[in-house]
Amino acid sequence: MKNSIDGKALVYCDDAFNTPNGKTAHGLVRFTERYDVVGVIDGNYAGQDAGQVLDGKANNIPIFKSIESAVKKLTETNNAPRSLVIGLAPDGGRLPIQAKDTIKKALEMGWNVDSGLHDFLTNDKVLTKLAAENNCTIRDVRKTPDRDQLHFFTGDIEKVNCLKLAILGTDSAIGKRTTAWIIVHAFRKAGLKSEMIGTGQTAWMQGAKYSMIMDSCINDFVSGEIEHAVVSAYSNEKPNVIVIEGQGSLMNPAYPGGFEILAAGRPDYVILQHAPKRVEYDGFPGYKLHSIKEQINAIEVISGKKVIAITINHEEMTADEILPACEAVEKETGLPTFDVLAHGADELISLLKSKI
Repeated sequence: MKNSIDGKALVYCDDAFNTPNGKTAHGLVRFTERYDVVGVIDGNYAGQDAGQVLDGKANNIPIFKSIESAVKKLTETNNAPRSLVIGLAPDGGRLPIQAKDTIKKALEMGWNVDSGLHDFLTNDKVLTKLAAENNCTIRDVRKTPDRDQLHFFTGDIEKVNCLKLAILGTDSAIGKRTTAWIIVHAFRKAGLKSEMIGTGQTAWMQGAKYSMIMDSCINDFVSGEIEHAVVSAYSNEKPNVIVIEGQGSLMNPAYPGGFEILAAGRPDYVILQHAPKRVEYDGFPGYKLHSIKEQINAIEVISGKKVIAITINHEEMTADEILPACEAVEKETGLPTFDVLAHGADELISLLKSKI
């Protein structure tokens, strides 16, 4: 077993794995320091390897039809989890009704339950009673701390004297967090100290030490919480590089994230994540995606900082389409373009190291 923060976990993602609504599960399957993921629940892919389904690379994380089949197999292999983690990320962050049965069964077995949805499990009296009776805990990751625990913007961000990169995107659910982690790990591999600033529930679940959850934070404190996370990472870790995870996109009609990240995180440069084959904003048919050049211009006008590179999401592409797509985006924008998930981040890191 790997040295994780919270031990073994089973991830619930029924009917959503390998779709945009399963992006929390995807992040946990690809990487997490918080849990040792021992399986995923999704009847659509039962019996398959989660890594193979998601990225075409087996990672020995099995997918199960139900919690019952997972418990049977994982107990037999001495791999029983301590936690059930809700890996769903649907629009609006609402919990499907059918998920409650699985959560109840987990609590009855004494498992802890972590959820990053807007439907707070701790508001459900039946679930909290079950947790108390079985000596386990429920954590609602998106539940906003009390106001006296939140931070207001102070200007201390100006004391942060290391390279700050923001990973923004042209849409939501486009791979910003995954790219951010890949860049962090690539910097570390290159011998440079790098810290991730998580701004969503999945980054926290992946073990990002310096995190805030932007979409559930009270508006007055969003900028202050971003600043506090960045300043804390710099003060405590003395990194060479800080990488800030983006949220939504500047022009997404439902998730216009990024403004506070630019204003309060004050990145030195922006890396823009883009899906070349995506035509409309995710989940909003009829809302045409603004062009990548328009989005670059908006970022640079708002922040006064340069977009230094493009990273692409290769959804809907075959392997032999990836490099031509990168070349097309590079020609259109004049910016170096990479698919770090498919090809690694070494070339991008070589470019970024010159900015430290």
